[in-house]
Amino acid sequence: MEVLVSLKIVPDDQDIQTTADGKLDFSIAKPVISSYDQNAIEAAAQIEGANVSAITVGPASINDTKQRKNILARGPKQLFMVADDTFQDADANVTAKAIVAGAQKAGNFDLIVFGAGSADTYAQQVGIQVGELLGWPVVNGVSKITAGEGSITVERTTETEVQTIDVPLPAVVAVTSDIVEPRIPSMRDILKAGKLPVTEWTAADLGSDTTKAIDIIETVAPAPADRKREVFDASVDGDIDKFAAALAEALR
Repeated sequence: MEVLVSLKIVPDDQDIQTTADGKLDFSIAKPVISSYDQNAIEAAAQIEGANVSAITVGPASINDTKQRKNILARGPKQLFMVADDTFQDADANVTAKAIVAGAQKAGNFDLIVFGAGSADTYAQQVGIQVGELLGWPVVNGVSKITAGEGSITVERTTETEVQTIDVPLPAVVAVTSDIVEPRIPSMRDILKAGKLPVTEWTAADLGSDTTKAIDIIETVAPAPADRKREVFDASVDGDIDKFAAALAEALR
């Protein structure tokens, strides 16, 4: 089974700072693989009989030796990088079109795997739009993947139930953030990754449409919510009931 896993390089959210006027400061945030996509890479690598390739789309800055090794050390056998500054702040539709163009140029894939969303915008749209552009079935919320003959069987976890679905191939799936624990690459994995093939493309190489349907006007941090600062004393009769009632009200 030929599997393509899509991933995004994002600023490390642990290093993102907020300025006094609420703007986000990325100046010291190092580029990393989106945490949700680390789960997707590992989930793809654990599919029995899968030959896994990876694809990523972003500005030219993602084309970095360290990033390439970090991706390939996690299981993919080859990497396709669509690196072009026209993809800076690309919306979901532009990204989906580039992934489709890259996937079609790269070969014939049976399955494309996405994370639940990207760690920066978390739009949860790219995988769905890729499936639509390709005319393939799409299943999100996937918490387990089992390979079959010409199909896969997946478990889809919702808030109230777990569905078992037979999905004909080719298909697109988006996996949950807890489907598997992503591996920590060893030094041996990283050294081997340096010898694996990387194909680099620009938007022009793919003939990809980079016209954005939407423009992000501004991104600011949400205003912090005021805390109620209610304190209950477990030794006082009735306070435990008051606490339970207050908690229930807050969770509505």
